[in-house]
Amino acid sequence: MSVIARILALSLVVGVVTGIAISFYVLATEILRDLFFAGNPYETVQTLPVWYLYALPTLAILIVNYLNTKHPSVREYGVAEIADTVTGNKSFITLKGLFLKIIASILSLASGFSVGNEGPSAAIGAMIAYKLNQLFAIPERFVRLILSIGASAGIAAVFVSPITGIVFSIENIAYRFVKRVVGPIILSAVIAFAIASQWLDPILFRYSIEHVFHFDNLLSRLLFIPVILLFLFIYLLLRNRIFSALDRVVSRRLGRYRNLFFAVIGGLSIGTMLTFVPFAVFSGHDVVTSLINETFDIPVYLIVGIVLLRILSTTLSIYANAVGGLFLPLMSIGALVGYGYAEVASSFGLSAEPYSFAAIGAAVFMGVIMHLPLTAIVLALEITYDYNIVVPTAIIVVATSYISNLRFDIEKLKATDTRDIAGRKKRRTFPV
Repeated sequence: MSVIARILALSLVVGVVTGIAISFYVLATEILRDLFFAGNPYETVQTLPVWYLYALPTLAILIVNYLNTKHPSVREYGVAEIADTVTGNKSFITLKGLFLKIIASILSLASGFSVGNEGPSAAIGAMIAYKLNQLFAIPERFVRLILSIGASAGIAAVFVSPITGIVFSIENIAYRFVKRVVGPIILSAVIAFAIASQWLDPILFRYSIEHVFHFDNLLSRLLFIPVILLFLFIYLLLRNRIFSALDRVVSRRLGRYRNLFFAVIGGLSIGTMLTFVPFAVFSGHDVVTSLINETFDIPVYLIVGIVLLRILSTTLSIYANAVGGLFLPLMSIGALVGYGYAEVASSFGLSAEPYSFAAIGAAVFMGVIMHLPLTAIVLALEITYDYNIVVPTAIIVVATSYISNLRFDIEKLKATDTRDIAGRKKRRTFPV
């Protein structure tokens, strides 16, 4: 059998095994969560003892940190990092590691930590593909392709969105090669589409909805850029500056007890939020679904508070070593920001539907933080099937990505110039 035929056969088997594995993984998480909270936590949390709400996440994260010490693959790894590890002959992918990773992720998610199930799903799919690859004896040079196949299957299964899974896998592995040109490509493509769609007729499946792009809401979309940027900077400031500085202090003073410190702080903080604002914790899946479908109405003042708490809970979950992804928590933050912005914009007479901006904000926040703009756009398309969501998402994700990285690029350029000047001075001082 040729290599191509073996890869196709492997893809079929990986799709079946990963689809089953991810389904069990997600269902097991939901069952354990309902057992922990005696039902839907958003409905039952107020009936549970306060001491229990503090003890549950604290004990769960301590167990997760213990599992982290038992095997290196339990900690969350991106697909690109898995590929680098494997191609560097440092394989850590074992059945024991896969099992422990699933257990740690289920505990993290079910006990209330603000992590998503898409990160472990991608890693689980990649690990399954790598293990099954041994049965098909595909050459080592195809290892990145094999891992991409597994990761794509994992994301497609957990989001129940096949195209999102495909684009995520391609972008996550190949992004380093196209990141310099992907922004301009996206921007030019969506603007050309928006203009041409006013005069040309595309090939359409007529039973779909909102395949006509409207310019009526353009102003409210553009004004959303500085708003989403503000909350992006708040998130990055908290994660990369405040908590990073705290982590250095704790690591220096407590040494090997660093993980214990953040686990306890994280558990107690999640317990506090469970007690008072349960919407600020968990993965955020229910928050995103509710906002984009307008199944409940939230006052603006409460939205701001929940956004800040979700930023805090997501950051705490990362530093406490909760095992899970960031897609859903970041999407929930963006959805809340978009929904709140639309409520305020509407009060000033602008045309802004809260559910639309919730969808835009969810995709943009995730796409910018995770550096996955194509995945964000495809995700917006698959969850809305609406070009009035997709086009603004594309424009805003490119604009905010550029602006949020601008300061870093300037600082890096200045540092490079300083080194060059120093080098020139050195060469003048000590001529050869």
